[in-house]
Amino acid sequence: MSGEILLNDKELTEAVQAIIKLYPKKGTELNYETNFQLLCAVILSAQTTDISVNKATPKLFENFPTPEKMADASLEDIQKNIRSIGLSNNKAKFLKNMSNALLEKFEGQVPANREDLISLPGVGRKTANVVLTNGFNIPAFAVDTHVNRVTKKLHFVFPDASVEEIEKIISEKLPEEMWYPAHHSILLFGRYQCVARKHDHNECLKRIKEKMPKNEIAETAFEKMSMGETDRSTTSI
Repeated sequence: MSGEILLNDKELTEAVQAIIKLYPKKGTELNYETNFQLLCAVILSAQTTDISVNKATPKLFENFPTPEKMADASLEDIQKNIRSIGLSNNKAKFLKNMSNALLEKFEGQVPANREDLISLPGVGRKTANVVLTNGFNIPAFAVDTHVNRVTKKLHFVFPDASVEEIEKIISEKLPEEMWYPAHHSILLFGRYQCVARKHDHNECLKRIKEKMPKNEIAETAFEKMSMGETDRSTTSI
């Protein structure tokens, strides 16, 4: 793992609390009515926007509102409903196979634990964590592409950390009650402020600093977050 000065638990808490103040929205931006629909929507959201998913799912859920209806549908009919979403052919297969697995293994009910969720076709750790937090109110820290990028950019985690390592580091340093809001606020910060395309990162840092308290812990946290590529140390905390 690459050497890097990371924010410690107290510094990370101050920084994340500031990001939560900037983007206080709780809960996914995906639209759904049941945990089955939530699971479908999260599967569909991979490599596309929530806005795109929300445009497609009303018709999809009207036609196939339950695992039984989705499992009985043809791949062609499912794909027709999600054609506007990227990778619609593969995602149609995931939805149908996932629905069959729910019926065969879980009596058509979305399971409330990570291991069972990950056993379903098309469901990875991130998807499972989003379903656990939003569908069952079970604390988890989901890592999507925005969270991956922002936590590395702000020195929350190592620059070469895997998704699993990011989840472990953040979950160990933040109080459990912060996992859920931290995921959503960091995600939104990455989606709307600290974006993947070229931008003025100093503005991102400035916005965070404005929401941080004036104390030594916050000051140290900000110094670490502000380190540029040439300022990185070989010592990790």
